[in-house]
Amino acid sequence: MWFSQVVKSLFLAFLLSGALTQVGCYNFNFSPLTQTDPPQLKLENALSLPEAIQITEAVVGGEHENKSGRVIYNKPFRLWSKKKNITASFDTTFLLKINPPTSPVGEGMAFILAANASLPQNSDGEWLGIVNSITNGTSTQANIVAVEFDTRKSNQEDLDDNHVGLDVNSINSIQQESLTTYGINLTATGYDAIKVRVQYDGKKMNVSASMIMKDMTIGVEDVEVLSLPLELSSYLPEVVFVGFSASTGSNHTQTNCVRSWEFNGSDISDEDLEMLWLWITVPTVLIVLSAIAIYLYLKRKNREKPDDEYPRIEDQIQGSSMAPTKFKFKELRKATGNFNPKNKLGKGGFGTVYKGVLAKYKEVAVKRISKDSHQGKQEFIAEVTTIGSLHHKNLVRLIGWCYERRELLLVYEFMSNCSLDRFIFGKEELPTLSWERRHAIIYGVAQALDYLHNGCEKRVLHRDIKSSNIMLDSGFNAKLGDFGLARTIQQSENTHHTTKVIAGTPGYMAPETFLTGRATVETDVYAFGVLVLEVVSGRKPGNQIEEESDYNNNNNSLYWLWDLYRQGRILNAVDSRLKKEFDEEEEMLSIMLILALACCHPNPHQRPSMRTVLQVLKGEVPPPLVPTERPAFMWPAMPPSFKDDTENISSGRQLDQFTELTGR
Repeated sequence: MWFSQVVKSLFLAFLLSGALTQVGCYNFNFSPLTQTDPPQLKLENALSLPEAIQITEAVVGGEHENKSGRVIYNKPFRLWSKKKNITASFDTTFLLKINPPTSPVGEGMAFILAANASLPQNSDGEWLGIVNSITNGTSTQANIVAVEFDTRKSNQEDLDDNHVGLDVNSINSIQQESLTTYGINLTATGYDAIKVRVQYDGKKMNVSASMIMKDMTIGVEDVEVLSLPLELSSYLPEVVFVGFSASTGSNHTQTNCVRSWEFNGSDISDEDLEMLWLWITVPTVLIVLSAIAIYLYLKRKNREKPDDEYPRIEDQIQGSSMAPTKFKFKELRKATGNFNPKNKLGKGGFGTVYKGVLAKYKEVAVKRISKDSHQGKQEFIAEVTTIGSLHHKNLVRLIGWCYERRELLLVYEFMSNCSLDRFIFGKEELPTLSWERRHAIIYGVAQALDYLHNGCEKRVLHRDIKSSNIMLDSGFNAKLGDFGLARTIQQSENTHHTTKVIAGTPGYMAPETFLTGRATVETDVYAFGVLVLEVVSGRKPGNQIEEESDYNNNNNSLYWLWDLYRQGRILNAVDSRLKKEFDEEEEMLSIMLILALACCHPNPHQRPSMRTVLQVLKGEVPPPLVPTERPAFMWPAMPPSFKDDTENISSGRQLDQFTELTGR
């Protein structure tokens, strides 16, 4: 069958060979940027460092105020062709690092596509090296499109001093978004870089971003911060230059650095290449495609051979105690109908989950780790070595795993009602969860967390507690899943346990996480508090609360709840769909919401343990006392300080290496 398909492909390729438009590649990758890269880059008022390009050099004292700079790739990019009516697409990823030596900081930096590679004169300050006062707003002189990362509110049009915007021939953005909403701070300390990805398909521009911590581990998954339709051919000439620009201003300076840069684009060919393609002879086409056919045959013949992409992955898993069952790839392919889209249950940041049928286990859920996931291998090992050795009725059971042909797969017990978020924020036709079921779900998750924190030989930090990771079985029993970000740490009598890796989802992350770059049992408790609030209120964390107030914070719903508590109206936060049960459960609903506030206390030392949470949920003790006014977040938190605890850890409680993760 495969051979007949190849023959058909050869014949079709031959028929179409004279009609195809040749498209070349425009790719480069500077990861990381080094001092050997500048020959391929044009630097104007910029500085080449050992592991970065500093677009504007800022020094406290004012020597480098009112400066602008540019970094441009020296080969132009053919963006579109009027003759052929074709527009190129591109996908670029880069790491930005902004250090603020002065307060206030300013001005910002931008990724640019420009007709002119040279830096405009007098483009410092608010102009970000994009345009100047003369070219600003002029389509004939500016000829530039930029994705700006603005760190100073220079004019009334700017949202704030931490936003992303799309600029077309002007410094005034046609669309902008505050990055604060997504938990991203361009000038924050304690992080390594801001990862940005800009994608353009010829009709639409998408920008996503995330913060990367000191150890180069992504703190949060990439989130889309900007998306809008855009015809670049309407604003730019056929050939453009790609690169970066930045600026500083008066009494506000910063270092604007690019640490790595990868660009992949489809560059429309010149006419001479197209004519060359038209003159390719039939024998040449057949020889090339026959070689491809032979290659595919040999690849098919040898594809069962062991793959060495991750040579130590099986050793790490088998070295773990109580490792789950190892499956063959062909078993899981058959079980899921060759990963039929009809069997797709959902898709997350690390991969796609399919429903499958295995004879011994009946229905199962098979997660196929995405090959494009930068953390795929790490998440895979974390799942197998952590949840694979844990056993609790409120944890999703990991049945087995598979690693063949560069494929990473995980097999879980099947949860017929999928995830909790579908019922809390899902479609109207889904049944409303009663208060009795919501209470049982919260209690089940609390039991799971108490087990992870206190019931294992080595304490487990989940680090990604959210409604989409709470799975529901046929009886709506809650089970905590997705342990791809989980880590174990040594048990001890002290309450603080930290790792050196930040991770999680915006809206569920405790405020200290962004400063320390660490996860603790208290950050898990914080995320649990957010979960309690969304289950009781039916609102997503961070959502703008209509007709209540204008909250401009990282987690608007928490500020809203604290304000209601201050006003003595905390029960106004209860999901309106629970009206029938409100009167009978009024006391318990109030206790739940106060417990959510206690778990989300800005001071981690004031948050209850999961053991105390369970006592509150069972009615054995009252909820913790919570001040009517939301306490201000301060760091270090007192008492005791975070520093004291980390010193205790370094003196006797070493963190486990990732390869030594084990459970009960």
